[in-house]
Amino acid sequence: MTAAKPPGEPRATIGGRATARALCVLAPNPSAMTLDGTNTWIVAEPDSPLAVVIDPGPLDEGHLAHVVEVAEGLGKRVALTLLTHGHPDHAEGAARFAELTGTRVRALDPALRLGDEGLAAGDTVTTGGLELQVVSTPGHTADSLSFHLPADGAVLTGDTVLGRGTTVVAHPDGRLGDYLDSLRRLQALTVDGGVDTVLPGHGPVLTDARGAVEYYLAHRAHRLAQVETAVESGLLTAADVVSHVYADVDRSLWPAAELSVQAQLAYLREHGLIDLP
Repeated sequence: MTAAKPPGEPRATIGGRATARALCVLAPNPSAMTLDGTNTWIVAEPDSPLAVVIDPGPLDEGHLAHVVEVAEGLGKRVALTLLTHGHPDHAEGAARFAELTGTRVRALDPALRLGDEGLAAGDTVTTGGLELQVVSTPGHTADSLSFHLPADGAVLTGDTVLGRGTTVVAHPDGRLGDYLDSLRRLQALTVDGGVDTVLPGHGPVLTDARGAVEYYLAHRAHRLAQVETAVESGLLTAADVVSHVYADVDRSLWPAAELSVQAQLAYLREHGLIDLP
């Protein structure tokens, strides 16, 4: 019997050239939460001397220097740094990377910015002829953004959509209602915006963006129904729900699963679907 095809049709390898304009430099920080490590993205027009780096990653001097070296090897100078969100595995190295490259750091969260300009939904970032459109995708965290790369039919999703597995709705900062809205926003890009490729913050590139996002939406609906049923059967704490609903998941991931369950319980309470304090 053939195993089910992974959703999103992930590529076999991680790192290196992903599209005509995007190249991944994999950070050396693998873990259960970061998968193979953080994907740092170098994005540039092929004939431009300027590049944008998205998510420099952890504060790892070797990795940050390597990103600069890779960009220079492509004949590019890093002219701008962008952040998808503020989790340390994506953003901890941003200030040091800005020192190395002399760039500004733009992010939704003012605390993460270096320079006067932030980022907001609907913004268009242009550098060296490159165009990136800022898409609001809160839910994993309140400050999560994605970047639509129209010229390549791609979207850089940070942790909103991963290349393997599913992401955590990091309660209380992350909210499930926001996350579902974000997935629908990405789904619209795959239907009407010409997006067919996901460039994630962790894991391999996905070449069926619509399939990946629709899998995420179905997965969330399924988990939400499981949590509701678990509460109705008398499981009243997030930890109890996790031990029941996530019984087949590696226990090392249960603390993260508990954050998502807390977000699911909050969503169910807000919508009057369960009666818990």
